[in-house]
Amino acid sequence: MEEREAKGRLRQLRPVAPAGPGRLMRDGRELLDFSSNDYLGLAHHPLLVERSCEWARELGTGSRASRLVTGTLDAHLAVERKLAAFKGSEAALLFASGWQANATIFPALCALAPKIAIFADRLVHASIHHGIAAAGQRQVRFRHNDYDHLEELLEAKGRDADIRLVVTESVFSMDGDRADLERLSAIARKHDAFLVVDEAHATGVLGPKGAGLSAEIEHKPDLVMGTFSKALGSFGAFVCGSAPLVDYLVNAASGLIYSTALPPPVLGAIDAALDIVPGMDKQRTDLARLSEKFRSGLHALGLDCGASDTQIVPIMVGGEEETLKIAEILEKSGILGIAIRPPTVPNGSSRIRFALSSVHSEKHVEQVLDVLGKAL
Repeated sequence: MEEREAKGRLRQLRPVAPAGPGRLMRDGRELLDFSSNDYLGLAHHPLLVERSCEWARELGTGSRASRLVTGTLDAHLAVERKLAAFKGSEAALLFASGWQANATIFPALCALAPKIAIFADRLVHASIHHGIAAAGQRQVRFRHNDYDHLEELLEAKGRDADIRLVVTESVFSMDGDRADLERLSAIARKHDAFLVVDEAHATGVLGPKGAGLSAEIEHKPDLVMGTFSKALGSFGAFVCGSAPLVDYLVNAASGLIYSTALPPPVLGAIDAALDIVPGMDKQRTDLARLSEKFRSGLHALGLDCGASDTQIVPIMVGGEEETLKIAEILEKSGILGIAIRPPTVPNGSSRIRFALSSVHSEKHVEQVLDVLGKAL
């Protein structure tokens, strides 16, 4: 702890309180929130709140047990069916959180055969790296979104494996860029590989009716993981895939087997979100337009947004001290833009990670750009 503090990397919990759409309170001050993942502004949507309360009154506040004991309610199965229909898959399975899902999926998949070769984009989420390590496997990392490199590695290191797993995110959480799922799907079929896609930051925001980027392609990934805690405004996670895959995970995913089931109030909020998200095309269009306006403004200031083309827009600063200084200036000016530093991102790539929401306006974007211009 002392070493972390000396390096300026000591993590501390700082409480906030909601203060209306796109705003929050911290240390007694109201701030414009450009750091949350509430991409569609659903975290306080009246329908989600109402249905959460309704299901709590009818079914209680807790699910009492794990899914395989007495924790599976009719409501769990109904939400899973609705989710599978939304994502265009045969079946779906709920998990407690995105971290838990990724941490338990990979040990389960790696138990299918004695010799597994795992090829992961080097920038996938920490929970994926953790899940692969928990499986006792070493991953082969291909350069970010470099699919020629992936094919080279599959040829060189995947031929003798019983099963080949290819792993990516569809929208990368720290860079805001996208994977080419069409190309990845073709590569997976060519090399007889099992394609796993984390859609946490795409679900609700991108793809037809917000169903994610995997819903746009003809040959779907073998396993799609996502969360309800971002654009869908609630909590929990899911896996979508074939019915046999879901049946297998019920028997092999320790995070599901040994964890208490999602409670009814959370299920109610998820159910409500699945009802309204498909009809939010206007909000998705507005969010894409605002994000592009923000990127254009940042480029005009000479700032580097990397390859971002989604609602996640980082400004690549590089040094940790400079990044913290910009975050401090933003906060003093009434804007929350969190500094992201190592070990969350590689050394030398510290950044302010801005996350836009459909509840933001052009005026909000202009306010942030104005503050950044003065800060520079």
